[in-house]
Amino acid sequence: MVVLIGVAVLAVFAGLHWYLWRRLVRDTTAPGSAGRRLGTAVLVTAPLLLLGAFFAESAGLPFPLVRAIAWPGYFWGALFVYLLLALLAGEVLRPVLLRLFARETGMNTATSTEQREEAPEAPGTATEKMPECVAAPNTPVRQGQESGDTPSTPLGAGELLAAASSGEKRSAPSPSAARGRDSGPISRRIFVSRAIAGTAALTAATTVGVGAHGVLNGPQVQRLTIPLAKLPRSADGFRIAVVSDVHLGPILGRGFAERVVRTINDTQPDLIAVVGDLVDGSVEHLRHAVEPLAGLRARHGAYFVTGNHEYFSGAEEWIEHVQDLGLRLLANDRTELPGFDLAGVNDVQGEQVGQGPDFGKALGDRDPARTAVLLAHQPIQIHDAVAHGVDLQLSGHTHGGQLWPGNLLAELANPTVAGLERYGDTQLYVTRGAGAWGPPVRVGAPSDITVVELAATRA
Repeated sequence: MVVLIGVAVLAVFAGLHWYLWRRLVRDTTAPGSAGRRLGTAVLVTAPLLLLGAFFAESAGLPFPLVRAIAWPGYFWGALFVYLLLALLAGEVLRPVLLRLFARETGMNTATSTEQREEAPEAPGTATEKMPECVAAPNTPVRQGQESGDTPSTPLGAGELLAAASSGEKRSAPSPSAARGRDSGPISRRIFVSRAIAGTAALTAATTVGVGAHGVLNGPQVQRLTIPLAKLPRSADGFRIAVVSDVHLGPILGRGFAERVVRTINDTQPDLIAVVGDLVDGSVEHLRHAVEPLAGLRARHGAYFVTGNHEYFSGAEEWIEHVQDLGLRLLANDRTELPGFDLAGVNDVQGEQVGQGPDFGKALGDRDPARTAVLLAHQPIQIHDAVAHGVDLQLSGHTHGGQLWPGNLLAELANPTVAGLERYGDTQLYVTRGAGAWGPPVRVGAPSDITVVELAATRA
């Protein structure tokens, strides 16, 4: 079954790329031209690089080669999405533009014909009817008859037909001229195809470029105040810096980690919550990239819970390594802080290796009169949080959709895609995350680090 699904996915993937080739290359270039050869080469190589970017590390390739494949491969993934969307939008305009140009051409042709018909004849050009018994000046004469000889009898009807046929052959247009007269509709089709393809390429490149600039420049800080009914006055104003989905890996490396750490520390939070998907890769490959995380500073420290990508990247090793960096692990565990309990559960992906979330272990036997703040990577864990009396759950995972219209797909799989919502007596806040998975591009879902300020409602 898995094999059949894989084959179906690859078939769709190949079919969509064939569609791009048809609209971007075949419809806009001449057969055998350099442009067609180059375009075909790009649309064969790029999807192979994209597939390679997904599987390069798991295939055991050297990390420098993984990075070399990941950059063009993942960027093509983002370009592919927006080229496809732009060209599909162009399909709506294509018949409209073709009809518009055909109408303009027809009007121009009709105008030219009318002008020729209405043009007055020049003086002296009127043709007089020749007498039937006299040969017209251009009437062919028999061989041997000179221009100065006495006119002889005009050629017979059969000879006139033969001469006319010979004249028609001499004046028949060349094949290239015929093609030139018939090339109007083809030229219109090529012009419209090139206009749509060029517009689509420009739109996609601009969209991806702006989206990449936003990610590579680092996340922006958002500030949010959340009132909690059971929070004591002593904890009013407590600030938690929430960071998720950093996705350090073959593209976002040490420099990006330094930028994230600097941004968090500049907010001077009381506590830092790293809610999963910190890395995409092994400790061996990313040890250098994650070193700046040791510089995180907060009065009550930095806490970490696993995300699904930790279990794709060697969770056991990462659980040990983040603690070596100074982060405090909350693996189905909790700690008491001044004014509230802070708990954390493993990601649901951990169930595949026997390390799934255990809400009873993390939240059982606690004082229900105290406020409970839960760190859980995925928003879908909110229902268990409600059942265990959690006041506030802090999550990530969704990236806010990352690439529009990905938010529409994210809404199908998550109760909340981004922002703050209430479920019963429990509030859920979902950050869009600091980094990006796959292409370092975000469209309609800017990256963020959120400083959540807890507010007491009791006098």
